[in-house]
Amino acid sequence: MNEALRARLGWIVGAVLAVGLTVVLIVTGEENALVIGVTQGSAYGMVALGLVLVYKSSGVFNFAQGEFGTVALFVLYLLDFETNYWLAMAGALAVAAVMGFLTERIVIRPLFEAPRVILLVATAGVALLAIGVQIWFGDAQGKPIDKAFDRVDRITVLGVQVTDQQLALIVVLVALAALLALFFTKSNLGLAIIGASQEPTATELVGISVKRLSSFIWVIAAVLGGLAAVIAVPNLGSFGPGIMTSQFLIPAFTAAVLGGMTSLPGAFVGGVLIGIVQSVATSAPVFQDIPGTKSTLVVFIVLLVVLLIRPQGLLGKPAR
Repeated sequence: MNEALRARLGWIVGAVLAVGLTVVLIVTGEENALVIGVTQGSAYGMVALGLVLVYKSSGVFNFAQGEFGTVALFVLYLLDFETNYWLAMAGALAVAAVMGFLTERIVIRPLFEAPRVILLVATAGVALLAIGVQIWFGDAQGKPIDKAFDRVDRITVLGVQVTDQQLALIVVLVALAALLALFFTKSNLGLAIIGASQEPTATELVGISVKRLSSFIWVIAAVLGGLAAVIAVPNLGSFGPGIMTSQFLIPAFTAAVLGGMTSLPGAFVGGVLIGIVQSVATSAPVFQDIPGTKSTLVVFIVLLVVLLIRPQGLLGKPAR
């Protein structure tokens, strides 16, 4: 019974936080921050899903996750001039998938037996290289990016209009969270990936290639990063080199830690909570006297508090 209660504690705490935060924001007149936070947090949650996916399967924190998305944005921007927008988006996601595959084969696989800190540094190197190439070929100027959906007045939530582009982001995130959760609990491939992360030698002995599973995971993570970028960034109107790393990676990492680095549903929950916290930090009067970028400061405070109080996150399992 105690084990069951401990397993559900994270869900209970997460639900209480979500309900409590929602009530407080509505009572204090911050409905706008709540709605904006949920939509922005959905982008963080999608990037966090990719982070958790790689970490869950290999124990590696992937600093290149953001740049999978930025590269997809550049491809979308270039192809949008030449072809249909949806074909351009498909091409952008395909290039992100290829980048994920090449990262695993060229950088990760040769270091497969190395300490995890070496792999972490290697992924940071991939991100820096990608940003350098983006500046080299595309210069550092911001570039306009079109939306897939132009309508901005389809529904109103708590007095705030939610655009079709924002709705698409939320729907895609919820669908991905559900599909990935089912994949890892019901499919043979998903169970094989979990087995490979926990007992790689035993997995190899039963005839399952750990290295092939690694390639598959990195491709899926790259596509998640690309999806987050091509759906979320057009809401900003423009983008530049490294935008997904500079504006999305740290909040997404905090979301993954908050939800639990081994929990895919936790990435979704953490992303939405971090989006709301950031939005409140930007708009609430109590934060107005704080100098600098208030939302970034609050994200780092949340990250520090979670690591100190509950390092396994809301839905993650404690280390043994």
